[in-house]
Parts: sequence; C-alpha cells; structure tokens
Amino acid sequence: MKIIVIGSGFGGLSAAIRLQAQGHQVTIAEKRDKPGGRAYVYEQDGFTFDAGPTIITAPYLIHELFELSNRTTSDYVTLVPLDPFYNVRFEDGSVFHYNGSSDYLLEQIRQFNPADVEGYHRFYRASEQVFQKGLPLMTKPFSHFTDMLKVVPDMLQLQSFKSVAGFVNQYIQDERLRQVFSFHPLLIGGNPFQSTSVYAMIHKLEQAFGVWFAMGGTGALVQGLVRLSQELGGELRLNTEVAEILIEGKTKRATGVALKDGELLQADAVVSNADVALTYLNLVPAQFRRKYSDRYLQNLRYSMSLFVVYFGTNRRYNHMAHHEILMGRRYREWMVDLFDRKHLASDFSLYLHRPTATDPTLAPPGCDCWYVLAPVPNLDGATDWNEMAKPYRDAIVQYLEKHYLPDLSSHIVTEHHIDPLHFRDELNSYKGTAFSVEPTLFQSAWFRPHNQSEDIPNLYCVGAGTHPGAGLPGVMSSGKIVADMIGRAG
Repeated sequence: MKIIVIGSGFGGLSAAIRLQAQGHQVTIAEKRDKPGGRAYVYEQDGFTFDAGPTIITAPYLIHELFELSNRTTSDYVTLVPLDPFYNVRFEDGSVFHYNGSSDYLLEQIRQFNPADVEGYHRFYRASEQVFQKGLPLMTKPFSHFTDMLKVVPDMLQLQSFKSVAGFVNQYIQDERLRQVFSFHPLLIGGNPFQSTSVYAMIHKLEQAFGVWFAMGGTGALVQGLVRLSQELGGELRLNTEVAEILIEGKTKRATGVALKDGELLQADAVVSNADVALTYLNLVPAQFRRKYSDRYLQNLRYSMSLFVVYFGTNRRYNHMAHHEILMGRRYREWMVDLFDRKHLASDFSLYLHRPTATDPTLAPPGCDCWYVLAPVPNLDGATDWNEMAKPYRDAIVQYLEKHYLPDLSSHIVTEHHIDPLHFRDELNSYKGTAFSVEPTLFQSAWFRPHNQSEDIPNLYCVGAGTHPGAGLPGVMSSGKIVADMIGRAG
C-alpha cells in the first residue's frame, strides 16, 4: 500500500518505520523545515536546544523499531541512563533525589517522613499491579466499546476511578512526598487531581526501565529514526504542509492529501500525526465527519499549554541535575488555576532541563544549555501572550535566580521562548495546547479519540491526542497500534 503520514513527530516516525518494515511505501509530509514535530531542535550561538520532549522512558519501544528492521539502536543513536532521574526541589530547601534505587528512595522517604516508609511499600505494590494490568493496554486499540468492557473489572480493581493524587494520597502522608509521587501526569498534559490513577504506573515504569537521554539531545534520536526510515525506502518531505485530506464521496475513504501549494498526493491510507482535533477540524471536510463534528471536538477537555524559555549561560551550574522539578508553594490550588480557572498564576511550578549535565557538547566550553518549562493555561484562558510573554519570562528568570541559579540574569548569553501562540500557529495545536486531549478517566482508552477513524475507515491517528496518550511511550505506542491495524503489505 501507498501510505501518507502527516507529520514527523515520534508518533508519525514510529508508524512510518513499522509500516515500511511491513512492506508499505510511506511518504511523510512535514510542515516544518526539520523533522521531529514537538521534538524540534533550535541551534543558536553555539548552543543546541531540544524544543521538547526530553524525558525518555520505555526505551524498549525505541529498540523495537531498530530490531524490526534488523538493525541495532547503538548504530544510530547512543542512549545513556540518568541518575538521578529527577531532583524534586521544594521552596523550603528540601530536595528529593528521584532515581531507580529502591534502597536510596526509601532512605530519602525516611528523611522526609519516617512514617511514610511503610506507606510507600504499599503504594509501590499497588503501582506494580497497575503497571502489570495497564502497560499491555498501551499497545492495544480501543476501537469498540466491547474492548472497554473487557477491562472494566481490572480497572475497578485498580481504582482507576480515583485520580493519581487520590491514589497516592491514600498511602503517603507527607505533603512533599505526595507531590513527588503524583506529579507525573503533568509530563503528559494531565492534572494529578483529575487524571485517572492508571497513570500511577509511570512510577513503576521508570523503576523498571529507567530514564534515559540520547547523546546529542532528543534531536539525535529523531535523526536516527529518520535515517532508519529512509534506509527502509521511506520518503520525508520537509516544508510540505497538508491543506486537506481528500475523501471520495461515495466510499467515504481517503484517497490522499492536497498540499498547501496545490499538489495532490495519492494514497491508499492516511496516518495523521497532526493534532487530532485540528486533523478533523481543518483537514477533513465537515460533511465527512459524523462522529468528529465541530461540536464534539469543541466539547472535549484539552490539556494545558506551556511557556518555555530556552537559554544558554556562560557558566556552569554543577549543583543542578539533568532534570529538575521545581515545586511552587501551592500544589492543588495552582492546578485549579491552571486547568479549571484557566488563570495565569503569579507563582510557578517548573521543569528545568539542563542537558549539559550529561552532554557538555550541546554548549560551548564552560557553558550550560537550558530550558525552563512553565505549565500555563491553554488559549481558552484570557491571557494575552503578546502582552504577557516578556513580563512572564522576567518573573521566571527572577524566580530561578532567587531560589536556584545565583546571578542567572548576568550569565544568560542567548535565549528565546515559545508560548501558547506558538503551539497554535506553528504546531497547529487546537487551543494552543501542548498535549492535546486531557488524560482524564472519561477521555482515556475507548473514550479517547480512536486510532482508526470511525468516519473514514482508512484514516488513522497517532500522537498525543489519540489512544494511549501523550509522552514518548504513549505516542510511540500509538504508532505501533496503527501499524498493527493496517497490517503487512500483501
């Protein structure tokens, strides 16, 4: 079959490589001048910045792509384990060094609150059960309601009706430790107080497989996958924006795509790695959308957006790890501002990325490469980012300087930022979200936009907005699901 993949993010690349290994002819149409989608790379003044995702878990999903093609991962990209996975820092000065050693974690829990040691044991056993039942579901499609019914007993047993925070809080008492073990949904666009407790398995996933980094940055992983795709005969077309998915009126099947420049590309199937809401709203004419109507898509709950400052410093801050989670003074109330009120709060909880802690070649000698990521409301909120970007950037830099990075402002030698307008305008993300559809209980599995369109049978969706969800393991698993659905070339 001739297959067109719209977008070259990890979901699109994963689907393309698997489809090519099955014998299909695949063309990837990418709007931007570089591959990677969200995993874009900025090069500026000798610094190399990964635009985003930077946390690699479940590396077996990467290895599988090379094994399918009788290749070895290390011939294309070097993955190294991180220790710690993260430092989780609090404004009272306490730091939790989060890694894969159970003895080390228990010792730190004891230092934070001795009474929580036994609670952590119970939490870990419970998260292990969620992991064992939940992980296999990540690579299974939920195309029919009966698929959902089959897993309901397991989901009830695993308390999936609880939120991640609710699940953690029944075992852990110290407020800081509750945050340490419940923040993970934020990494996939979810509110820990609203995301289903199935995502509590992330803790066990990290303990089982570790947290990894691609030397050269996430962009080096993208390049390795692009090279693999092209060696398998795939075509990557950059600066190629799709304007419409072409649908045949009688059969209601996709016949290819129309590009913005007017060129038509024929296909037997189309895989969209574009934002799932805008795939339907912008690329599929309304008369072919019985389920995915404008109203249906507008009524879904969408994730937050991000404000990210990429900056280089002319000194190194060696007390900071590769991944730093900086918790603000509020937790639950801040989530309410972010997800429910859509209000840009004056306080922060931040993710600080310092890849030069692992790979100094990403910056000039003696320098550090960074980005600081602040979750912010999506464009349903009232914030005018044309007005607020500069003062918000200044507030973040001042906060970092005061609490974590002394004299930061005098050491920044290059920088730029992105905000929700970038996600909307450059990344074609509905409402400027960073993670598409929010991962709540009733927007997960069968309730989430499906991998195979109910309206157009040979249109498939991969990426953050479809099953199983955002994050590297989620989007790469969506590529596996779609390739399995399409099947081997006859």
